[in-house]
Amino acid sequence: MPTPGTRRPSLCLAAAGAVALTAWAVPAHAAPAPADVRVSDGPALEEALADAQPGQTITLDGGEYVGSFVATTSGTSGAPITLTGPSDAVLVNDEPTSGSGCPTPDTHSTGYGLWLYEADHWNVRGLTVTDSKKGIVIDRSDHVHLSDLEVRGIDDEGVHFRDSSSDGSVRDSRISDTGRVQPGFGEGVYLGSAHSNWGCYGGGDGVDRSDRTEVTGNHFGPDVRGEHLDVKEGTRDGLVSGNTFDGRGISGQNFADSWVDVKGNGYLFEHNTGTFERPGVFAHGYTSTQQVDGAGCGNVFRDNDSDLGGVGGFAIALWSQSDCADEPNVVHASNTVTNATRGLTNIDVTP
Repeated sequence: MPTPGTRRPSLCLAAAGAVALTAWAVPAHAAPAPADVRVSDGPALEEALADAQPGQTITLDGGEYVGSFVATTSGTSGAPITLTGPSDAVLVNDEPTSGSGCPTPDTHSTGYGLWLYEADHWNVRGLTVTDSKKGIVIDRSDHVHLSDLEVRGIDDEGVHFRDSSSDGSVRDSRISDTGRVQPGFGEGVYLGSAHSNWGCYGGGDGVDRSDRTEVTGNHFGPDVRGEHLDVKEGTRDGLVSGNTFDGRGISGQNFADSWVDVKGNGYLFEHNTGTFERPGVFAHGYTSTQQVDGAGCGNVFRDNDSDLGGVGGFAIALWSQSDCADEPNVVHASNTVTNATRGLTNIDVTP
C-alpha cells in the first residue's frame, strides 16, 4: 500500500520512460564508409571495378592498364563512385570482340576502353583511354559524369551515352583521332542511338532516351573522322557549350561532313567555336535532319563562332523543318560566321 497522500507512479508513464530509455541506450550503427582503393595495373583495376561500392574512390597510378574494364555497380546521389587518375594512367582494351545480338557484360567481349553498364552515379576523371574498339560506353546508366579525360586513338566513336543513359556529362576533355578503322563511324561524342538500333537500345518504350546530357568545355579534333558530336533522334534537352571543334580530318564518309549533327530535340548550343581547314571533307558547321517525325526540332543556337575555311556552306544548316512548327529551331543573330560559301544559316535569324 502506498503511504497516504502519495500517488502511485503511472504504469503508462513508467512504460513510456522505459521505452525511451531503451531507445537512448541503443545507438544507431551507420554502415562504415567503404575503403578507397589504389591500383597500379590492369588486373587490379578489373577487380576494383567489380568490387566497387557506393561512396568509394578508385585511384589509378600512372602507367598503362591493359584489360577489359567494366563497371556494373551503381553509386547513389549522395555517395557516387569515383574512378580517377592522372593523364598518364592509360586504359587500353586490345581484346578481340565476340558475341552476337545486343551486348551485355555477360555475353560479349566488346573491346570498349571503359564500359559502364547499369552503373548509375559514377564520376570518371583525369585518365586517358586509347587503342580500343570504342572509347567510353555508358549503357543504362544515369548520372555518369566524365571530366578532364583524354580519349584518342580509337577505332570507332570516342564517348557514347546509349540505351537511355540520362543526366550525364562530358566536361573539359580532349577527344581526337577517332574512327581509325571505320572513319564514318568515328564520332567524338555520340548521344543516343539511331532509330534503326532501338531494337537493342530502345528502353521500355522502344526509344533510346539518353536525355539531358551536357557536353561542355571540350576540345574535339583533329582527326575526329565522324562528326565531333552526333545527337540522335529520341534524345532531348541537352546542353552543348564552350566546346572547340577542330575539323581537320573529318572523313566525309557515312555523311560525316560537319562538326555537329543534331537530330534530337530541345538542345541549347552556345559559346562554341568551330574551325575547318584541309585535309578533310566539310559541308556545314552544324546540321539537322529529321530521321523520325517530330525529331530535330526545338534546338537553340546562340553566341557560336564558326570559321568554315572557305569550304563549308552554312554555319548552321537546319533541314526538314516542316514538322517543327510547334517546336521551332531558333538561330540567334549573336552567332557569327567567317569564310562561308553560303552564309550563317538557311532559316530566318532571330534578333
